[in-house]
Amino acid sequence: MSTATLYVLLKTLHVGSVILTLTLFVLRAAWMVFAPSRLAQRWVRVLPHCVDTVLLASAVGLAVLLGQYPGAQPWLTAKVLALFVYIVLGTIGLKRGPTKTIRSVACMAALLVFAYIASVALSHNPYGFFA
Repeated sequence: MSTATLYVLLKTLHVGSVILTLTLFVLRAAWMVFAPSRLAQRWVRVLPHCVDTVLLASAVGLAVLLGQYPGAQPWLTAKVLALFVYIVLGTIGLKRGPTKTIRSVACMAALLVFAYIASVALSHNPYGFFA
């Protein structure tokens, strides 16, 4: 398989995983507010982890293929650091927040961080939509 073909495959897998993980996050956040019992379904607890694993694997694959690594590329460093913030906010929003209000605010904040991550990825600028 050529490098160009592998790049297209990994990039398509990565972008598709981004869209799917965002969709699942929004769905789970809505269920957290309006139908909490749905969050207990097995597929709701398992599928996001599978999608996020594919997302991470495709990101690592792209980084290796392109020779771009966090620490060496400022935009990629910003993206990875923001990913950690997104994960913490998402965890508070979907599980760990003590009240529904705190969980809702954390979910909204997580979505803003997600938008920032996407803007950094699209612009290759660590300031993203703040630039």
